[in-house]
Amino acid sequence: MGALLTEAFLSTLLFGAVTAGVPLLLAGLGEQISEKAGILNIGIEGMMLAGAYSGFVVAYTWDSFSLGFVAGAIGGMAVAALMALFCVRLSLNQIVVGIALTLSAEGLTALLHFFQFSRAYPRLAKAPVLAIPGLDNIPIVGAGLFQHNAAVYLGVLLVPAVAWVFHNTHAGLNLEAAGSRPSALDAAGIDVIATRTAAVLTTGILAGLGGAYLAEVGAGLFIPYMTNGSGFIAIVLAMLARGKPHWVLIGALLFGVSLSLTTALQVAGINIPTDIVQMLPFAMVILVLVIFGRDSVLPPALGLPYIRGER
Repeated sequence: MGALLTEAFLSTLLFGAVTAGVPLLLAGLGEQISEKAGILNIGIEGMMLAGAYSGFVVAYTWDSFSLGFVAGAIGGMAVAALMALFCVRLSLNQIVVGIALTLSAEGLTALLHFFQFSRAYPRLAKAPVLAIPGLDNIPIVGAGLFQHNAAVYLGVLLVPAVAWVFHNTHAGLNLEAAGSRPSALDAAGIDVIATRTAAVLTTGILAGLGGAYLAEVGAGLFIPYMTNGSGFIAIVLAMLARGKPHWVLIGALLFGVSLSLTTALQVAGINIPTDIVQMLPFAMVILVLVIFGRDSVLPPALGLPYIRGER
């Protein structure tokens, strides 16, 4: 028990929880925006993968974390644009399209990674991946256990920002109406299709940033299928948060702890089968759904396409 109270264990657990939780936070906030507008974005896992790959390639090629994050946002938004086209504009089944986009992103990023970097591994072995010049490093903020990449604090600041948009702006009211009463929103003269499209694209940007953070800061390289179900965990977080962004933050931190437990236990010298520890995040998903799932409130029009004139 004493090994679990050491500074090494606690610091490893905290840093690991933050590193694993930030992508969940960004993707979860994005999913929450999408669901509030009535779009069940199952393709968020694919958006994260696209963001991770494009962010890694640009950051590695140009030696710039900043450009990597921009590329990650664009990569996620590109997949989101397909989601908006098929589900919002063409009114296709959101679940089927989301799964198809995720599987396509998994296969495409793995294939591109193989052909682009299969001959570059000797270079990767000679120097640390993404060895960014000091002037272009994303600044480190804080001290001690609270010394983290600035992107961490920017992600946390998004929580009150998204909450403010939801409750204090016309855009937030339009989002809620698009997911609850799209016909009423249309009758008020607001374009439902445009509102939902903007929500899906915003989700893609945030998911892409989450993927870029995972590749650039979390791992320092791209590995095929590296999201490992993070997008689906983000969907669970968004559903259980009941439209409250701060619950996404709390949930992301809890899941981040479970994801980082493997490394922390190894630092503490506690031998637990890796398979058991790696199962914890998904066991936690099931447990949380059993306890809180039945009380979650989802928008009435979630998953339903809107066709003007139909009731």
